[in-house]
Amino acid sequence: MSEFQDAPAAPVPAWRRPTRGERRWPVQVTVVALVALQLRLPAHLALGSRWALPAVEAALMVALTVANPVRMDRASSWFRRTSLLLVAVASVANGASAVLLVDHLVRGRATRSPGGLLFEGAAVYLTNVVTFALWYWELDRGGPLSRKEGRDTDVDFLFPQMASPDVAPADWEPTFPDYLYLSFTNSTAFSPTDTMPWTRWAKMLMLAQSATALCIAALVIARAVNILP
Repeated sequence: MSEFQDAPAAPVPAWRRPTRGERRWPVQVTVVALVALQLRLPAHLALGSRWALPAVEAALMVALTVANPVRMDRASSWFRRTSLLLVAVASVANGASAVLLVDHLVRGRATRSPGGLLFEGAAVYLTNVVTFALWYWELDRGGPLSRKEGRDTDVDFLFPQMASPDVAPADWEPTFPDYLYLSFTNSTAFSPTDTMPWTRWAKMLMLAQSATALCIAALVIARAVNILP
């Protein structure tokens, strides 16, 4: 009998194998906050009726919740298309608000109150964070249902736990809060922080988010400082 024994094989990280579906509630809470922010914006920063697109987003969220109320574990082409439609509608609404806000700032027609202007800028900035977080979450390795099944191990975003699996829990896998953090840090630092974009589409999406956030922050702060008493 050999006095040396083979070392036990390292466990396969959760993000590389089939796992349970991700919990639904973090996304539900975030979409509710997104809709609330959009409804608080003044009418001049909304595309058409201020209620129209938020109402569509809320209806799509309800339909997705009915399909997967607790965990996202039932995949279907209908579910996938509806999820992407929700993010697309939210992006159109926020993109329009960002363009209208910048237009009002450049033309000098923005809110005269510094507090009101800062609120409008913050609302558009935060909805920008949320919509891009939803895009990252929906597109990374085919979306949450694809990641649950472990079908695609070619990463679009390289999280620290993937780069250093020896110091990460074996059951770790990216969930929505990780993508929300990624989106927030990209908007505030205007560049990647701890998570690296690995594919071209991920790099371009992060570039678009950083450019939008920088434009909003710079113009809103400059205008607010200019009108402070």
